[in-house]
Amino acid sequence: MTENEWTEHAKNLLKAELKLRGVDYKSLADRLKANGINETYHSINNKMNRGTFSFVFALQCLNAIGAEEIRLPVGKV
Repeated sequence: MTENEWTEHAKNLLKAELKLRGVDYKSLADRLKANGINETYHSINNKMNRGTFSFVFALQCLNAIGAEEIRLPVGKV
């Protein structure tokens, strides 16, 4: 896969987890803030649109939405 394809894949995985749990970016920002992580709706929106967020950010988001386990397909998609 190309770098752009990996970026799209990462973005889609995180967006799918948010959608699965019915969490929008505003709610995510509130949940992150409750965990001491200062992100705004706009900063989250920018990161998600670019798809160039860190793995740490992804883990923080998953923790904030209560994802205890996720299916992480990493092969060709």
